[in-house]
Amino acid sequence: MKSAILAAALLAAAIQPGRAQDAAAGEKAYAQCRSCHQVGETAKNTVGPILNGFIGQKAGAREGYSYSSAMKDSGLTWDEATFSSYIQNPRAKVPGTKMIYAGLKDEKRVADLLAFLKQFDAAGKKQP
Repeated sequence: MKSAILAAALLAAAIQPGRAQDAAAGEKAYAQCRSCHQVGETAKNTVGPILNGFIGQKAGAREGYSYSSAMKDSGLTWDEATFSSYIQNPRAKVPGTKMIYAGLKDEKRVADLLAFLKQFDAAGKKQP
C-alpha cells in the first residue's frame, strides 16, 4: 500500500506543469540589471546595451553599442534557451564577454526575468 501511494505521488510530481512565467516578479529580478541595461521607449545604451526586443536578434549586433569581440563573434541568436543559459553564467557561455555579472542561477527567476523583458518590443513599447 505504501509503495502504491509513493508511486502515485512520484507520478503526480513528474507530470506537474512547468512553472509559469511571472512578469511582475521578473520586474523585481530586473532591478539587478537596471544599473547596466535599460528597457522602454526612452531606453539608451549605457554600460550594457538596450534590452528592448532582443529575442530573435543576433547577439552583439545592437546598433550604437560597443560589444566585445567575443560577443560579436559568438554566433548566438537570442532566444529563451540561449538567454537562460547566458544569464546563469555569462562568462561561461561567452568567454571574453564584457558582462561582469556573476549570473542569475535560480531558474524560476530567470523565467520571470524573461517574461518581463519579452513585454518590450524593439521600439520599447510595452506589450500587454
